[in-house]
Amino acid sequence: MILKLIQILVSVFLIAVILLQAKGTGLGSAFGGSGQMYHSKRGVEKIVFYLTIILAVIFVLLSLVNLKL
Repeated sequence: MILKLIQILVSVFLIAVILLQAKGTGLGSAFGGSGQMYHSKRGVEKIVFYLTIILAVIFVLLSLVNLKL
């Protein structure tokens, strides 16, 4: 039961982090930065990007553990 609750919380955080990422524009232009076609991820945008990957991996691992139980 507790494992399913953790999986639900991780999925909610994953959805929130994905929605923070503006599609195709990045967080820089969302807050008034320049609208370059390509730029490297810096600052908060980089943290959000890595957090998305970490949460996705945690979600998949929790799903596999729930499948085994």
